[in-house]
Amino acid sequence: MKRIIQFAIILSICFMGDVIHNILNLPIPGSVLGMLVLLALLLSGVLKLSMIEDVSNFLLKHLSFFFIPAAVGLITCFSILEGKWIALLFISVVSTIIIVVVTGITVQILMKRRRSFE
Repeated sequence: MKRIIQFAIILSICFMGDVIHNILNLPIPGSVLGMLVLLALLLSGVLKLSMIEDVSNFLLKHLSFFFIPAAVGLITCFSILEGKWIALLFISVVSTIIIVVVTGITVQILMKRRRSFE
């Protein structure tokens, strides 16, 4: 029952992100807004990590399964992507570098902030 409640909390926050997206008509996807809401709730202490930790660890452990539908979708659109592989590779490499750098900076900022509170 505990995991069902944790999963319901995560789904509710995702739904909240979609609602915000639809109400404010923002160019940011609802799933991203949901993650920002989740981050805000965790940082503010309204939502404790222990309230979603078990299901979050399960989802992270099985994260690779969520990429399978996207990969199958790419295969079905192969004719559209044909001849654009260099551009796709370039975009993938650049976006990966940006994500790694931004994630590293964010983690450093959060760790400094956590140390200052201790």
